[in-house]
Amino acid sequence: MSKQEDHFGRWKNREEIAEAMIPMIGKLYREKNVATTVYSRSLVNNSVIQILKSHRFVKQVEDAELSVVDTFPILQEAMKLDLSPSRLDIGKLAVNYKKDSRGQSVEEYVRQELAEALNGGAAKPTPTDVVLYGFGRIGRILARLLIEKAGSGDGLRLRAVVVRESGKGDLQKRASLLRRDSVHGPFSGTIAVDEEDNAIIANGNFIRVIYSSDPSQVDYTAYGINDALLIDNTGKWRDREGLSQHLKSPGIKRVLLTAPGKGDLKNIVHGVNNALIDDSDTIISAASCTTNAIVPPLKALNDKFGITVGHVETVHSYTNDQNLLDNFHKGPRRGRAAPLNMVITETGAATAAAKALPELAGKLTGNSIRVPTPNVSLAILNLTLEKETTLEELNSYLRWVSLHSPLQRQIDFISSPDAVSTDFVGARYASVIDAEATIVNGKHCVLYVWYDNEFGYSCQVLRILQQISGVEFPVFPKD
Repeated sequence: MSKQEDHFGRWKNREEIAEAMIPMIGKLYREKNVATTVYSRSLVNNSVIQILKSHRFVKQVEDAELSVVDTFPILQEAMKLDLSPSRLDIGKLAVNYKKDSRGQSVEEYVRQELAEALNGGAAKPTPTDVVLYGFGRIGRILARLLIEKAGSGDGLRLRAVVVRESGKGDLQKRASLLRRDSVHGPFSGTIAVDEEDNAIIANGNFIRVIYSSDPSQVDYTAYGINDALLIDNTGKWRDREGLSQHLKSPGIKRVLLTAPGKGDLKNIVHGVNNALIDDSDTIISAASCTTNAIVPPLKALNDKFGITVGHVETVHSYTNDQNLLDNFHKGPRRGRAAPLNMVITETGAATAAAKALPELAGKLTGNSIRVPTPNVSLAILNLTLEKETTLEELNSYLRWVSLHSPLQRQIDFISSPDAVSTDFVGARYASVIDAEATIVNGKHCVLYVWYDNEFGYSCQVLRILQQISGVEFPVFPKD
């Protein structure tokens, strides 16, 4: 047999196995709220090629390749079990099984590893209503994520979107913007419009579109919405007084702000300081996209090496706050054409990072450059550490953090000499460490951190939402 026939034959075999996995992955998700992943990369609603690529990724972080040939038996055994809602990483289970020396069968190994998820090990979640107040860039991405994660319908349920009516055809235009996105591509599924009830129906999710310009004047209970979590995406109100207007509306229980909060509001970076959230907190801030990007790696480095002093420079994609062409703007420089210029501006991320990590107070400075790209940004962390290290040690540590630490959902790790910003569109991590760009000289290091300032940030917002609603499911295997 020639090499060509050999490689193509193995490829066809892997395709066939991936095709067989799709209905199993879907059934686990729809019927049991069990989300299947490979090294934290979701397989739910994935195509054959996407499943194979997720397996291929493992080669970047492990010593050997991972094939669907390895994970398929794990998935088969999981299908036989009565599992509670959870996240099931069949990639890590397969790798761990190959390293296991106890001589167990796949059936014995999977049953033992998933023992805590068996027979109702976790309580079935109570469905929680969610309202999006504002439907801009972050609002629409959150809508996509909530619809994608609807699962069996027992978790978070997007019930309504609140916007100001823009005129004739508003509902159709809102649906069209959800359906097509110039950066993130087409919506994964089907979208229809119900003109009579003023609603968008996305993958079977009935989402009311409510028109209002006053957050205190909406009676959500009139739409069957009760004890809802409201996400304010407008940025119009950022303090407790302004955001408290939402709580005056019947049907709203808690408010989550997708911008840095002011005053006494808790600014939460999930994975770092989310333990600060109390049941009594009715208003919470998810901080900024840049704060979410830099705080996890800063925490990881500070925990291991200590940070003496540092500077954070963010190379940030332009946003709606800037002008397309030169025009008046109340802020310095931001009035100049965003698609044509690099624009030096300020960032509060360094100060905000110290709020999330008090041990870094007074140690960080920060600045930002807006650049002519529509999405994906880069944070450059220029740090002086308390302990000397090497390039190999630092990268090896951050690789471990991305795979096995409590920050594995926040930090991703890539070692590719050809990676550029568009490669990270849709990245679900708050931070992606670019190992090829890392610089280390004794106690001095420079870390390059990519982040999808829209999608990655929205995933962090969703993680907070899952925590405060009680639908943050356990992950298996447990690292």
